Amino acid sequence: MELEKKIGKLKDILHNKNVIVAFSGGADSTLLALIAKAVTDNSLAITVDNGVMPTECLEEAANIAQKIGIKHLIIKENFLENESFSSNPPNRCYICKNMIYSRIEEILKDYKFDFIVDGTNITDLMEDRPGVKVNLEKKIKTPLIQAGLTSEEVRDYLKNLKLEYHPSTTCFATRIPNDLEITNKRINRIAYAENILRNITGLKIVRVRDQDDVALIEVKNLNKLLDRGIIRHIDSEFKAVGFKRVLIDICDYNNPKKDLIIYKPCKDEKNKIMFETELPYQISILDTCKALAKLGEVKCSENMGVAMLETEGSNVTIFKKGKIVARRVKDQKEAQELLIKILPFIHRIK
Repeated sequence: MELEKKIGKLKDILHNKNVIVAFSGGADSTLLALIAKAVTDNSLAITVDNGVMPTECLEEAANIAQKIGIKHLIIKENFLENESFSSNPPNRCYICKNMIYSRIEEILKDYKFDFIVDGTNITDLMEDRPGVKVNLEKKIKTPLIQAGLTSEEVRDYLKNLKLEYHPSTTCFATRIPNDLEITNKRINRIAYAENILRNITGLKIVRVRDQDDVALIEVKNLNKLLDRGIIRHIDSEFKAVGFKRVLIDICDYNNPKKDLIIYKPCKDEKNKIMFETELPYQISILDTCKALAKLGEVKCSENMGVAMLETEGSNVTIFKKGKIVARRVKDQKEAQELLIKILPFIHRIK
């Protein structure tokens, strides 16, 4: 499906509705807010400041909402007061998103909105994002998934419109390894260190990961740091706020383009084309089989950890460990369209 057709479908989904947009100012929520402002009867963008968001993210969200012309509300919370979040368990992102949407739901109840929309896109379903489960549990709408839009397509569309968005909206908690407590001290020194890096390099996207008093620097352009004087200055500043060692990741921090599904030759079936991909999380076969029944004939073996779908002449095999194999498809484009079609119906293990 061409990009314009997908955007048309997105507009149809939101047309004449009253919606709350969960808004970060990133590419996905910016596109949602733009379309919502244009086609809904009433729309409100809500940003929840969880207490560990970079200040520039909140400022950018407010600026972008103003440019779009959508009503915007920032709700201030302090998730560090919640031990289930601050203890930083492996499902921290799920806990955070659940708290965010619980707060937004309170607004939904107080005003006459139809539903909340979330900027999760097709590409996000290919990544290990525990927070995606919140959308299902709370029945949050995901129009970008319904329209089949990928991250790349969202960015391309905004680029064509010359509409700016914040390139990175992750909170400081993502810089701290799981099970290492999230504290005000760690958040403050990460914020300070990243601000130092931005001032020195002029880069918008920088990362300082706090690995228990060791600072790991990630930047998009490593050449900005390759100066003895700059390195000494950074080392001095970082140690002044409590880091004991300072390391630099020599790989540039970026988001390389990745095919959703790749060609795999069939050794035993030379006349059949096969494509596959592997999700970075385990799949609930039983829940996935129930959902896939809407698309075609499903054969399910929970004991073997396999689900098989026959749909429109193609075959898809889904394995509990995350592998997805598509057979009887013409080419990579058709395989990718098939994957986009089934991804919203795949349930990860809770």
